[in-house]
Amino acid sequence: MSDNPTPVGPLLRDIETPESLRLLPEDALPQLAEELRSFLIHHAAQYGGHFAASLGVVELTIALHYVYQTPQDLLVWDVGHQAYGHKVLTGRRNVFHTNRLKDGISGFPKRAESIYDTFGVGHSSTSISAALGMAEALRHRGETHRKVVAVIGDGALTAGLAYEGLNNAGALQSDLLIILNDNQISIDDNVGAIKDYLAGITASRSYNRFRDEIWKLLTRIQEKLGTRVRDYAARLEEALTFLVARPAVLFESLGLRYFGPVNGHDVQGLVDTLRNLYSLPGPKLLHCRTVKGKGFPPAEKDPIKWHAPAFKFDPHTGEPQISAPSQPTPPRYQDVFGETIIELAEIDPRVVAVTPAMLSGSGLSKMHRLMPHRCYDVGIAEQHAVTFSAGLATQGMKVFCNIYSTFLQRAYDQVIHDVAIQDIPVIFCLDRAGAVGADGATHQGLYDIAYLRPIPNLILSAPLNESELRNLMFSALQAEHPFVMRYPRGNGVLLNWRTPFSEIPIGKGRLLRDGENVAILSYGHIGNEVLRACELLESEGLFPAVYDLRFAKPLDEELLEEVARRFSYVITVEDGVKIGGVGSAVLEWFAEHGYALPVKRLGAPDIVLEHATQAEQYALCGYDRYAIVASVRDAYHKYVPHPWRLR
Repeated sequence: MSDNPTPVGPLLRDIETPESLRLLPEDALPQLAEELRSFLIHHAAQYGGHFAASLGVVELTIALHYVYQTPQDLLVWDVGHQAYGHKVLTGRRNVFHTNRLKDGISGFPKRAESIYDTFGVGHSSTSISAALGMAEALRHRGETHRKVVAVIGDGALTAGLAYEGLNNAGALQSDLLIILNDNQISIDDNVGAIKDYLAGITASRSYNRFRDEIWKLLTRIQEKLGTRVRDYAARLEEALTFLVARPAVLFESLGLRYFGPVNGHDVQGLVDTLRNLYSLPGPKLLHCRTVKGKGFPPAEKDPIKWHAPAFKFDPHTGEPQISAPSQPTPPRYQDVFGETIIELAEIDPRVVAVTPAMLSGSGLSKMHRLMPHRCYDVGIAEQHAVTFSAGLATQGMKVFCNIYSTFLQRAYDQVIHDVAIQDIPVIFCLDRAGAVGADGATHQGLYDIAYLRPIPNLILSAPLNESELRNLMFSALQAEHPFVMRYPRGNGVLLNWRTPFSEIPIGKGRLLRDGENVAILSYGHIGNEVLRACELLESEGLFPAVYDLRFAKPLDEELLEEVARRFSYVITVEDGVKIGGVGSAVLEWFAEHGYALPVKRLGAPDIVLEHATQAEQYALCGYDRYAIVASVRDAYHKYVPHPWRLR
C-alpha cells in the first residue's frame, strides 16, 4: 500500500510501469492525462518542487511511453524538472512524496535510481549530445531495432551545447528523434533570436504528410526508372521546404528532417505522430507546441512564479497556504543583490548586469523592469554570458555577471581565457554557492572556491552577511582585476541590512570575536554557524577566537601571521569542498612560511552530496554548529598544550 497521500485516479492507480501503460486502449489516454496532471498538482500543493514544466509535458510523456518500448528504447530528458510525470509512470508513484527529501528520490532523472532514467539531468541542453552517443553505441552493437529519443525544452535550445549536438547528429545521420518542447518559457521568459525563430515556424502536419507521400511514391518509381528520379525528388523537397516551411530550414540545413509544429496537448495526435516517426530512419526533429503549467490556470497565467513554488497552496485555486511569520525574517541574498545593484546603477552609469536565464533566481527581475537596457538576460548560455561580460568591461562598463555557482562550471574556459588571462575586471556574483538543499548533486555550489583559486588575477571573496554583500559589491566597482563574490541560497541574518556603502580593502579579513588557544577561520555566510557554535561553547568555558577571512584570494597575510603567533590550534570552516578550498589555502600559507601548528579543515568531504535540506547537508558534511562545537571541544582536550579551566 502506498504511503503517498496524494490522490490517485483509477487509471493511474493501475500504472506501475510503462508496460502496464501500454495495455490501456488508446481512447483512455486523455483520461489518464487528466489523472496524471491532477496527481502532479496535488503533490506540488503539499510538497512543493518543480511544477509548471512537468504539467506542460503530461500528454507528451504518456505518448512517448505508450509508443516507445521503454526501457528497451532509450528516453533522454533535458532540463530534468520536466520529468516528474515520467517518474510517476516509471514505478515511483508510491514514493513520489519523498521527492527532493533526504534519502528520497531525486528531483531530476538519475541513472542510479531507475533503469528508465537513461542519463542524469540537472543542467540543461545535454540531451541531444547524450542521446546521439547512445544512438551511435546501439549502431555499433548492431541493436538498430532499439530507438533513442531526446526531449529538449523549457528554454534549453538557447544553449550552445544543443547546437553542437544538432550539428553532429546531422553529420552522423544517426537514427535519433529529437523532440523540441516549445513552450516559450525556461525559468523566466525565453529570450533571443531562437525564440522568435521558433514562433515563426508555420509548417503543418499536412505539409509533412504530403512530403512523405511524394517521397515514398518517388522511391517506388526509382525502382523502375533509376536514381535520377530520387535526385529530382531531393531538389523538389528542398524547394518545398524553402517555400512552404522556410523557418524550418535551420534544422533541415543541419541534416535533420523537421516535423511540426504539432499540438503537444493532443495525446492521441501525439501517439499517431510518434508511430509514424518510429520507423523513419535518420535524425528527426519533432516540434511540439506546449503550454507551461497546462491544466492549472494560475501556472498557465504566471509560469515564472509557478516554476517551482516553495509554498503550500490550494490545489484547486492556487491560493497560498502560508502561515504568517511570528517575527520578521531576514531577506534572501538574491534579493539583497537585486536591490543593491539598482542602487549602484543609480550612482554609477557604467553599471550593467548580465545573467544566463536567471533573472528571477538571481534577483535581477526588478532591474530588468526598471532599467531594461542595462540588464541583459542572454538565455541559457553561460559561456556567452562570461565573454559578453568581458567585452562590455573592455569598454569601461562595470559588469556584474550573476551566475549560479554550479552553472559557472560550464564557462570555466571563458573565465580563464577571456577574463583572467586578459585581467579584465568583470565582477562575478556567484549565487547558490555552497550546499543548495533539495536540488541536490547536480546543483551543488561546492566547487567554485577550489576551481577558481588557481586562476591568476582573480579576487575571491565571500560576505558574512547582507551588509557585507553590499559592501563587497561597492568595493568591486573600485577593483582593477576580475572580482568574484560568492553567497548562498536562502536568507541572510540581518533585518536592518540596507546599510551605507563602505569600501572593504581587498585581501583584508577581520577579527569577529577574540578568544584564546584556538582560532576559527571562517569564509563567508557559514561564519554565522561559527558564531552560533561559540555561543554554545561559552557554557563549557571554551572561548575560541573567530576570524572572518572575507577573501580566499588574496589571503590576509597579516591576519594569518597573528593567528600563527597567538594560537595553538586552527580550525577552518567553509561551505565548499575541502580539497583545494580555503582550508587548503591556509595550510599552504602556513607551510610556506614555516608554521607547523595543527589545522583542522571543516568543509564538504570528497563525496557526491545528494539532496536534503541545507541544514541536513551542513550536518552531513560536518560543518554545522554542532560539528564546529565538537571540533573545538576536541581541540581543547587533545591539542592545547597549556592548562585551561572551566568557567
